[in-house]
Amino acid sequence: MASSSFLSSTSSSCFRFNPLLFSTKRHRSTLSLSRSRRFFAINAEADSRGIFNSPQVAKSFDFTNEERIYKWWESQGYFKPNIVKGSDPFVVPMPPPNVTGSLHMGHAMFVTLEDIMIRYNRMKGRPTLWLPGTDHAGIATQLVVERMLAAEGVKRTDLGRDKFTERVWEWKQKYGGTITNQIKRLGASCDWTRERFTLDEQLSRAVVEAFIRLHEKGLIYQGSYMVNWSPNLQTAVSDLEVEYSEEPGTLYYIKYRVAGGSKSDFLTIATTRPETLFGDTAVAVNPQDERYAKYIGKQAIVPLTFGRHVPIISDKYVDKDFGTGVLKISPGHDHNDYLLARKLGLPILNVMNKDGTLNEVAGLYAGLDRFEARKKLWSDLEETGLAVKKEAHTSRVPRSQRGGEIIEPLVSKQWFVSMEPLAERALEAVSKGELTIMPERFEKIYNHWLSNIKDWCISRQLWWGHRIPVWYVSGVDCEEEYIVARSSREALAKAQEKYGKNVEIFQDPDVLDTWFSSSLWPFSTLGWPDESAEDFKRFYPTSVLETGHDILFFWVARMVMMGIEFTGTVPFSTVYLHGLIRDSQGRKMSKTLGNVIDPLDTIAEYGTDALRFTLALGTAGQDLNLSTERLTSNKAFTNKLWNAGKFILRNLPRQDDTPAWEALRAHKFDKVESVLKLPLPECWVVSKLHVLVDDVTASYDKFFFGDIGREIYDFFWSDFADWYIEASKARLYHSGDHSVASVSQAALLYIFENILKLLHPFMPFVTEELWQALPSRGEALIVSAWPPTSLPRNIDSIKKFENLQALTRAIRNVRAEYAVEPAKLISAYVVANPDVIQYISGEKEVLALLSRLDLGNVNFAESPPGDANQSVHIVAGEGLEAYLPLSDMVDISAEVQRLSKRLVKMQAEYDGLMARLSSSSFVEKAPEDIVRGAREKAAEAEEKLTLTRNRLNFLKSKVLIAN
Repeated sequence: MASSSFLSSTSSSCFRFNPLLFSTKRHRSTLSLSRSRRFFAINAEADSRGIFNSPQVAKSFDFTNEERIYKWWESQGYFKPNIVKGSDPFVVPMPPPNVTGSLHMGHAMFVTLEDIMIRYNRMKGRPTLWLPGTDHAGIATQLVVERMLAAEGVKRTDLGRDKFTERVWEWKQKYGGTITNQIKRLGASCDWTRERFTLDEQLSRAVVEAFIRLHEKGLIYQGSYMVNWSPNLQTAVSDLEVEYSEEPGTLYYIKYRVAGGSKSDFLTIATTRPETLFGDTAVAVNPQDERYAKYIGKQAIVPLTFGRHVPIISDKYVDKDFGTGVLKISPGHDHNDYLLARKLGLPILNVMNKDGTLNEVAGLYAGLDRFEARKKLWSDLEETGLAVKKEAHTSRVPRSQRGGEIIEPLVSKQWFVSMEPLAERALEAVSKGELTIMPERFEKIYNHWLSNIKDWCISRQLWWGHRIPVWYVSGVDCEEEYIVARSSREALAKAQEKYGKNVEIFQDPDVLDTWFSSSLWPFSTLGWPDESAEDFKRFYPTSVLETGHDILFFWVARMVMMGIEFTGTVPFSTVYLHGLIRDSQGRKMSKTLGNVIDPLDTIAEYGTDALRFTLALGTAGQDLNLSTERLTSNKAFTNKLWNAGKFILRNLPRQDDTPAWEALRAHKFDKVESVLKLPLPECWVVSKLHVLVDDVTASYDKFFFGDIGREIYDFFWSDFADWYIEASKARLYHSGDHSVASVSQAALLYIFENILKLLHPFMPFVTEELWQALPSRGEALIVSAWPPTSLPRNIDSIKKFENLQALTRAIRNVRAEYAVEPAKLISAYVVANPDVIQYISGEKEVLALLSRLDLGNVNFAESPPGDANQSVHIVAGEGLEAYLPLSDMVDISAEVQRLSKRLVKMQAEYDGLMARLSSSSFVEKAPEDIVRGAREKAAEAEEKLTLTRNRLNFLKSKVLIAN
């Protein structure tokens, strides 16, 4: 049965029927039977497909139905762009997740936000394309397959490069689609027919073309420079693949004797990595440090190196307050030392092999693992008297994001891209307004990074990825001669032309950094370098790139640079950056902390819509704390929508009642005159809806998703469910006039249809299922037209209904204060000026229903009643008051007795608290939080005591007057 009880703003329960609020049970059984028949007729088509359920037969929205709905959308081709000649397409390139990946909350965030953008623009009628794909993830994928092989007792070196890559492709075919299927589970309405993998033939061709064009312009070069080195993987890794963590370690203090000096002439250095001392090429002090001024220009003897001398230099780079103020300079093993050495012209010594063991430069320590060497070195320093001390020290340790090992700064021969010329044009794109970054504050970070950019190491010593398109000629110096070509055939032809027919060539063994291919993603997926490709002509440049702010530099900025370089156009007009998903305490999610929340588990418990709505309520660029409380609340929101649909469907005319449907459809809400003719509640709610449509549409266009979610939530829950649905029952159940009921039926259907449209981008599944249950729904909600803006609204009706709401709230507050039973109907005497009386009395049935008043004893007048002193007087607003007879609500004498007893008990509790607080031993000796808590309890008790005393005095005065 439909409910007539008031739904509080915090309630998530179904609409409940309270027979005590009705004076009649007119035709209820007939309505129930006719509604059931109508439902089955309306939903016959959907039921036959086995796709959709309805609130008429299902108690709540069934999350397990989401996958069926998704497959139906996809089968109908709704995810493909509807190409209209001359129209403005809306295109979003998906940040391609790693092929090794499984769904985490970061994926859930970007999928939710991008799908919101796509669904909104699709409903707006724009040709809408969301480009999906996956990244080959060089390091991550190679690690996964190597571990799989290790379980079989096989190493990749045992297989060789070709066999190993075959095994990787086999793994990819078997497991590589996991992340794609999980993304679909989130409701991602991508055009999966255009899905791309970064190692697909066309994308691989684009990568080679990009390398060649950059090389031809002199922007790609080869050289030996400092990189992040992974000893286990034996490859360079990007800055993004290095994570720094604060970890406990040791600071070692070591004596460096001054050459030619006495035993007392030595410098003590403090270092966290003593094993790198074999690579020292100088000892540095701050020029303003008077302690060491006399040693500047002299030589220091590096310990345990059989007397190797290095200069003692001065440089302001040295922090005289760290450690001893003396710094060992190891340019081959520290990024800062490397830069200092290049500035000062110091030699660079490498003491480490690619596998993390020390090399021959370390003398007797050669062959030892770096950490084993550290232990032995310290022991030997202690024996020789060169060890001063060691102490606990917290260090910022660089670890591999993939393997977890400590990364080694190492000078290595690699391929690099000169970034400065590319960065200059990317900076101009923002300054000229060709590219908008949201939130705006990230523009400063973007500009700072590009203005201080370093050359990009793009080579990786892996077997899985895009092989560097460079070939060397056997017997020719690789440092001086190499061939850049699009294929081995082209490379051989070039070599033969220069060196003769019998030449032999071999390809560079390295592959390109995964980020290199990813930076080509927006345009290579659309057909570049074939710029005549239909997709490229139609959809490039793309509209929005949405991604996490943590990869602004490593991916977003590089895409901007590459897009401008190769297409002459910024690859997207807007970059929208979201924050990180954190736990309820604001901590970053990690397996170590055990606070990782699995999106698929969350979907199983709360539903996809609740998860999406929760994630979308964040602020652009800000981290979001995810809690079960938020998810539970938004699951309740899903149920509330479902129950609203249940109520509306049960209160529409029978399908075969042609006159009723003609009357319902005759009500129009898009013309000023039609809105002005509506009764007050309908005029109010329709006006509020039209204001909402304008506000929400503007927020969608500005990407203010948090505002959108909150605005729709507040309107639906408060205005529509808590107020209008309740008010409509006065017409649906009490009017006795089908024409009066018709306007409420029309308004309910109109408002609900538009709520579903506004909310669909956020909560696609429940809104589509509800849409399919509605009569005359037309096409699927996913491709239905967005509500038009600038529809008529009556501001005066909004103010009038707000007065009615204020009066209702005031009456409800009094009922609550006097603990009036919910089912009990009371009298009311409303006092107002004639204009207010006219529209309030016109909605007498609504007021009575919402406030639980006795309809026959609701009176309106311009002055107070004669027995006003026996009533509770309430002021709802300026010029609007009411008097509620006390005798209707409580037995005054009994209430006086009850409150008197309660007052005695409350006074005793208060006196006890005050006695405790007046005790100096308690205040001085008890913990501060205990004392503070006691004071707060005392203040609260005093407030309740005052309120109870005032109410008791008020009731006593009424008893005296009555006597």
